[in-house]
Amino acid sequence: MIPRGYLLMSSKLEGDVLLFNTANAGEITFINGQPIMTGGFDTAAYLCLFGGNLLDDGLAGNKNTWWANYNINQPHKRYVSRLQNLIRGLPLITGNLRRIEEAAKADLQGFVIEGVASKVEARATIPKLNFCELIITITSSEGEVSETRFLLNWRSYLNEN
Repeated sequence: MIPRGYLLMSSKLEGDVLLFNTANAGEITFINGQPIMTGGFDTAAYLCLFGGNLLDDGLAGNKNTWWANYNINQPHKRYVSRLQNLIRGLPLITGNLRRIEEAAKADLQGFVIEGVASKVEARATIPKLNFCELIITITSSEGEVSETRFLLNWRSYLNEN
């Protein structure tokens, strides 16, 4: 099944391979040997939010950066994982939704700094027990609005080392 709103390129690959979240990891779907593609911000947003090292909280002096960040001199181009780090130690209660949103916006700020987007927004809700829905809205520098939804299984993050 093709997720609603995503592009499928049958014979030529354009854009990015769609990397989307599942209950416990990122996933790619293939149809007839071809990966589902996206022309939007979906994959880049996923990598900004869930790339990097789970132990990297983004604070100065943290030695737990992702290995590929060591040679990147511009901080906004590093995968930091503020959101993932926060999830690991934060109870999923309504009082923490703003912290989740702020961590997501911080991880996505590179879109704005690079001029690819004029605005990045994050909205978190708790649709059911142990799940957080994170809705990311990115307004491109041309004014186009892209929305990506992530359903986060909170319990799957609590057991990671």
